[in-house]
Amino acid sequence: MQPTLDEIRSWAATVDVPRVALALGISRSHLYELIKRGTVPFRVVQFGNRYRVITASLIAYLEAC
Repeated sequence: MQPTLDEIRSWAATVDVPRVALALGISRSHLYELIKRGTVPFRVVQFGNRYRVITASLIAYLEAC
């Protein structure tokens, strides 16, 4: 089930890619591809081989949509 914006606001400072994909209504693989291309409209940080999305930037993006 897709989370609401209010639910997203309660998330931790960074979030894993599968959770963000669910929030955006797209597949994990598609989001990973967008991240690798550098075309996501929010901030992503990489820790080793893992990606995390900055929740505040995701919220700003969703509010602008």
